[in-house]
Amino acid sequence: MVLADSESAVILRLRGPLDLKCQLDCIDEVPMQKAISRTFEALRLQVKSESCVLAVCNSPVLIWPNKSVFEEITPDAPFEDIFQFIQTDDQETSGKRSTKKKNRKGVSTSVINLSLMMEATKPGPASAPILTRTVQKSHLLCATLPMDCAVWSSWSDTIKDGCERLMKALTRQLFEMEKVTLQCMKGTTLRVPEPLHFLLPEPNGLVTVVFPRGEPDKELEAQRRELHGQFELPDNRPFFRRANAYHFPNEPYKDGYLRNPHTVLTHPTLDNGKVYLVQGIYSYHHYMQDRMDDNGWGCAYRSLQTICSWFQQQGYVERGVPSHKEIQQALVEVGDKQASFVGSRQWIGSIEVQAVLNHLLGVTSKIMFVSQGSELASKGRELANHFMTEGTPVMIGGGVLAHTILGVAWSETTGEIRYLILDPHYTGAEDLQVITEKGWCGWKGPDFWDQTAYYNLCLPQRPRVI
Repeated sequence: MVLADSESAVILRLRGPLDLKCQLDCIDEVPMQKAISRTFEALRLQVKSESCVLAVCNSPVLIWPNKSVFEEITPDAPFEDIFQFIQTDDQETSGKRSTKKKNRKGVSTSVINLSLMMEATKPGPASAPILTRTVQKSHLLCATLPMDCAVWSSWSDTIKDGCERLMKALTRQLFEMEKVTLQCMKGTTLRVPEPLHFLLPEPNGLVTVVFPRGEPDKELEAQRRELHGQFELPDNRPFFRRANAYHFPNEPYKDGYLRNPHTVLTHPTLDNGKVYLVQGIYSYHHYMQDRMDDNGWGCAYRSLQTICSWFQQQGYVERGVPSHKEIQQALVEVGDKQASFVGSRQWIGSIEVQAVLNHLLGVTSKIMFVSQGSELASKGRELANHFMTEGTPVMIGGGVLAHTILGVAWSETTGEIRYLILDPHYTGAEDLQVITEKGWCGWKGPDFWDQTAYYNLCLPQRPRVI
C-alpha cells in the first residue's frame, strides 16, 4: 500500500513500555537464555491478558482488546469515527471538544496513535498482603522494552479488526525482541532491542525491524543484507539504515527545515512527456538560515547543503550537514583555497561543490559543462537519465547564481523540457505555501536560464552500498 494514497488508508501506531525483569539463579549461558525466553513468554501472555488496555491518544477512548470492551465507541464502528474523539491543539487551548463529526480530509495526518497500558488493579475482594523473605544469591536483569507497532488499516475497517491486527503485531514484535536480545547479549549485559519502521517500495509497504539499540549501522550490514534478500530489494542502495526509518506524518522534524517542498506541486504536462524526479528526502537550505547572513554570496553553499542533506537522509553518510565554515575549511584542506578563505564571504561554484562532496562525504560527482544557457534545453536526456539512475539533487551554477535542480519534465519526441528548481536565494521563513506559490520551489521553462551565460552542473553519484 502506498503512503500517498492516504484518503483510503490510515496507520495505527501502538507505543508503550514493557518492563523486562528476569531473575537469574546462575549466569551460565544456556540457563540464562532459557530464563530470558521464559520472561519474554510471560510478557506475551501479559499482552494477551484481559488487563491489557489500548488508549487512543488525546481522546477518552479506551479499549480492552482481549475482552472486547470498548469505552466511548463501539467495536464495529469504522476508524473514521475515532477522529471525533481526538482533541486537537486548538481544542486543548479552548478547553472545548467539538460534537460535530470531523471530516478526515480536514485532518493533517493519517496516523492514529495509541498507548499500550496495563491495568494495575484487579477486580475482586481485597486480601491482606503476605510478606515472605528468601535469602539467596541471584542476578536481576532489567530493561524497558520500547514497544512500537505500526499497521495499515482502511478508514472503513472496524475498530475491532484494527485492534486485532495491532495485537498480532505486538506479539510478533516481542518474538523479534527476544531473538535480538539473545543474539546480542554479552555476559549479563542486555542490549535493549529497538523497533524501527521502514517504508519499502511496493508491494512491501511499511515494515518493522528490530535492531539492538546503540549498534552502529556499520556493524549491522549482515542483518541488512539478510533483510534485502527477504524483501527482494536491490543491493546497491540502503533501505534499512537508521536514517531510512520512516518519518510519521504527524511528527514534525525537530531541526526546523522543510522536507521535499516539491511534492505539493502539480507536474507540467508535455506532449509525450515524462517526469523524472529526485528520489528520496532532502532538506531545503536557503539564504539566512542557521543565523548566517549569506544573502548575496551563499547560494552555492546552500545548494551544497541541500545535496548533503539528501545523502544524510538516505543513510549514505552519518555526518551532519556542513556549515559554511566547514565547507570553506574542506576546500582549504584539499588545496583548492588559501587559509584566508575560511570565514570569508567568497562565492563557490560547481567545481568546489564537487570537491567538498568528495572530501567530506566520499561522494564522487560528474560535471556537465554548458557553454551558454540556451544549450541547457538540449540536456533533457542526460538530466532524465541522471534522475532515473542516481536520483540525487543537481547543483547548477552560472554567472553569480546557483540553483538546485530536483527533476525535469521532458518529451523525447518534441525535446520540450521543464526544470524543477529549488531556489537557495529565498530569505523568508519556512512557509511551504509562500515558497511554492511564489516560485521559490517550482517548475521553470528554458527561459529561466541566462541564455548567454555559461553553466556548470554538478551531478552527484549515488554510492553503491547497503
